Amino acid sequence: MQYNKNFYQIHANNEIFQRIKDERKTIGHYNLAYQDTSDIKAYANTIKQKHIVVLGIGGSSLGTKAIYEFLLPSNTYQKDLVFLETIDPLEINHYLAKLNITNAHFVVISKSGNTIETISLFKYLNTLVTISADNCTIVSESGSKLTRFAKHQSIKTFKLAKNISGRFSVFSVVGLVPLAMVGVDIDNLVDGCRRISDGFFKQSKYYDPIINKARFIVENKARFNINAIFSYSSSLEGFNKWYVQLWAESLGKMNINKTRQALTPVALIGPVDQHSFLQLIIDGVRDKTVTFIKIADLKDNTIIPKSNTKAFSLLGLEYVEGLSFNELLNQQADATIQLVENQTDIPCDVITISTIDEYNIAKLMFSYQLLVSAIGKFLQINTYDQPCVEQGKTILKNNIRG
Repeated sequence: MQYNKNFYQIHANNEIFQRIKDERKTIGHYNLAYQDTSDIKAYANTIKQKHIVVLGIGGSSLGTKAIYEFLLPSNTYQKDLVFLETIDPLEINHYLAKLNITNAHFVVISKSGNTIETISLFKYLNTLVTISADNCTIVSESGSKLTRFAKHQSIKTFKLAKNISGRFSVFSVVGLVPLAMVGVDIDNLVDGCRRISDGFFKQSKYYDPIINKARFIVENKARFNINAIFSYSSSLEGFNKWYVQLWAESLGKMNINKTRQALTPVALIGPVDQHSFLQLIIDGVRDKTVTFIKIADLKDNTIIPKSNTKAFSLLGLEYVEGLSFNELLNQQADATIQLVENQTDIPCDVITISTIDEYNIAKLMFSYQLLVSAIGKFLQINTYDQPCVEQGKTILKNNIRG
């Protein structure tokens, strides 16, 4: 008699940690926290156009956009970063109408080099302005059609390593090249990544929060299969969208037993979504974990003024007068956190970012990359592929070809 087994087991934290350490040898995004950015910065300083236009979709744009939109309200850049990540013709032409495309530099990003949306946009742009080495930079894998095109046209190319998945590529040349072009301090981004990486892999400050949260989510995935982020700043809206892709595309897989995993990301912005989704969290089915993200210092001291006329005094709410909007926003976050914690049966945690800068957004995003990698190891899945997405691309290609 022969007996074989392939039971799904939730392994000990130390075993998962060792597997992640072993994975660093073959998966490239871990080591981006220790890269040399001098070549990127030197090239970025040669770009003189006012508009830096990113042509990319999904992992080729979401992370970069998240960082830029986080920093933009508190920083003044001499250039602006524009994202063309759609094939909706109304939106394409709406964005292009606002640009002086003769004063634009196009950063074309496609890991495979044959992303249908990106290449279609690129071909259209070439009908509006002549694409050349003077106004274009390519980011792609070595040997891709896009890289070969760039070589033929003598266009500067930054090569993305094959072992870096697109949705984990924000701290590679995918994100650092266009961000450096507009003046973002990319070394501060890398420093933030390194702080998290060191803290995790040396099993110090950031190890326990990441590994224990990953374990909790996997151990309780049958009950709490919806994972909501409640970000209390509009500057984090881009981060929320990046998180949804990172979480869904990485963790929506079958495990070693061919069992479908059901971890669904939900991204919310406070206080706006207090007026919609909060009701569902509190009175709805207990199938959600909630992570609150706050920013202690928004670098803005705008005050809610005291009523200076009798008419405005009739509006009431005197108790908020004299508060800054930053204080009110965090007070609203704290009240919502307290409400959720009072339920006692809704798992929640709170992340507080000290301020708005490159270092802090990088810490947040790199910690989420580590969290997702750890969850993937606990689930015993391939965190870095996306087979169903590739199937959809194949169907599209076959349907167009007829």
